[in-house]
Amino acid sequence: MTDSPFQPIAPERIVAESTHAIAIKDAFPVSKGHTLVVPKRVVAHFYELSPDEQAEVWKLVAEVRALLDKELHPAGFNVGLNDGAAAGQTIPHAHVHVIPRYKGDRDDPRGGVRWVIPDRAAYWRAK
Repeated sequence: MTDSPFQPIAPERIVAESTHAIAIKDAFPVSKGHTLVVPKRVVAHFYELSPDEQAEVWKLVAEVRALLDKELHPAGFNVGLNDGAAAGQTIPHAHVHVIPRYKGDRDDPRGGVRWVIPDRAAYWRAK
C-alpha cells in the first residue's frame, strides 16, 4: 500500500490482514470498534478493484465483523462504503466501514444508512 492517504499505519491500529486487504481501527471512530477494511492496492473507487480483490475485501469485512461481535458484543452493525465525492467519500482510497452499533447510541436508529439523505430517511412517516 504505497502512496495511500492511510499511510503510515501504526501497528496498534491493525486489526486483521489478508493478501489484498488490511483492516485498521478508524482514526476518527463514530463508535467503539469502528474499523476500516482497506484494499492494499490504492484505487479511489471500490469497483476499480478486480472481482478477486473485491471478494477478499468482503471476506475480511466478515472476519472483522465476527471479531468485533466476539470482543464488543454490539447490538448490530452498519457496513458500507462511500463511493465518490457525491456519496461523501473524502479519502481517495477505497475502503469499507464496519461500524458496531449499540443499543441506545441513537434515539431511533430506524432507517440506518438512509440517513445520508435526512429528508428521505424516515419513509415510515411518509403519507
